Amino acid sequence: MSFLDSKLSGQKSKAQKYANYYDSKNTNLEFAQVRFREAFGDMFSGWQVNFCPLIIDSISERLRIEGFRMTEEPEADKEAWQIWQRNNMDSDSNASHIDALALGSAYATVWADDDGEPTITPESATEVYVHYKAGSRRVVDAALKRYQDDWGVQYATLWTPEAVWTSTATPSTGNPRLTWTDAIHHDNPLGVVPVVPLYNRTRLRPDPFSELEPIVPLADAISKIAADALVASEYAAFPQRYIAGMEIEEDEDGNPKSPFKIAIDRLLLSEDPNTTFGQFAAADLGNYVRLIDAYVASLAAISRIPFHYFLIGRGGQPPSGEAITSAEAGLVSKSRERMLYFGEAWEQVLRLAFKVKGDKRAEAFDSEIIWADPQYRNQSALIDSAVKLAQGLDVPRQQLWQDVGYTPQQIERFPELREEDYKLAERKAEIALKTMPPSAPQGQPNNPANKNPKNTTTAK
Repeated sequence: MSFLDSKLSGQKSKAQKYANYYDSKNTNLEFAQVRFREAFGDMFSGWQVNFCPLIIDSISERLRIEGFRMTEEPEADKEAWQIWQRNNMDSDSNASHIDALALGSAYATVWADDDGEPTITPESATEVYVHYKAGSRRVVDAALKRYQDDWGVQYATLWTPEAVWTSTATPSTGNPRLTWTDAIHHDNPLGVVPVVPLYNRTRLRPDPFSELEPIVPLADAISKIAADALVASEYAAFPQRYIAGMEIEEDEDGNPKSPFKIAIDRLLLSEDPNTTFGQFAAADLGNYVRLIDAYVASLAAISRIPFHYFLIGRGGQPPSGEAITSAEAGLVSKSRERMLYFGEAWEQVLRLAFKVKGDKRAEAFDSEIIWADPQYRNQSALIDSAVKLAQGLDVPRQQLWQDVGYTPQQIERFPELREEDYKLAERKAEIALKTMPPSAPQGQPNNPANKNPKNTTTAK
């Protein structure tokens, strides 16, 4: 356990750094000049120009799970979706994606509750660490979770395929080291470590990789330049006047007297012919803006976030139509790639949930996640495309419904809703028949209906 504990501490330190950048809590101003503190003191305490949340959220908001297919049937698996909903994973999966993107990894534990139903618990990289079996990138050999409650009591849980150990530690006065109680042993009925890691773009290494890793240096540089611009705006953004060749009078204490009182209706005059007046040009703050703009362009290229998302240093309207589709192509491709990694993890989570239930779907290795389309499309163009696919390629309706954005749950309700439409149409037709005026017999000229030839009826 001590080995896993040291690994968790190292992972927590690294993850906390990126968590602070995402939460905009990296409030140190070490990058700012000493002049910055002299000029503003605590006025801008905690100030920064932080694009890190934008970069993470731009990806995570396109990663939305809509259903699961755990069998060969084309329909979505209802029971898998019920497990998902019962564990509040609509929102918790989004939080897990954000953590994995920002910190490099997130985790999910699967266990049984008191009723024997599967419980899915998202975990933070600051509290959980997994260790792989030697020579494997997939088989988890052990996992450790360590966290602290609001009272300062620390808890630790160690999972192995055979058993689960739990222990607590309470801080004591005057003793900086924690004293852990004897670990309580429980058998592991699943036979596997029930902790699934969600790694962000792992390559072939198991080390977590944060999306912010290449971004943080640029973010600090942008904040530094912006701080310099504030200093320049305080000291050099307005013209400085000077007078040369004039003798300055002093008061009886030896302090220099101001020779002029500046006002809009006053002139500066001097009897000394050697006196010259002038002013220095104000600093061009646009240079700072252009430099920040250049760094933001580099940041957009590295992160593959469209430049118009930053909306800095550029005027006009953001792109639309085909231009915005082209601009967001890199972001869409990046989102689809993340779906590969996160999808594998969520499939494993659902298989473990069915393992808890003793269901054969625990071996559903051909299962798949139904993701929402990460690309924002024009609805009219999307419908036109679906109609052409149906007519030209005979694509099944259910597939087209899913392609245009309907969720599996909405599609499942279509027959019921269509039946309701038929019933409503029938009721409207019945009401219309009952409210129609009766047809008048022929030979009654006083009947207003006979005045209109269209309303006449032929006697049978």
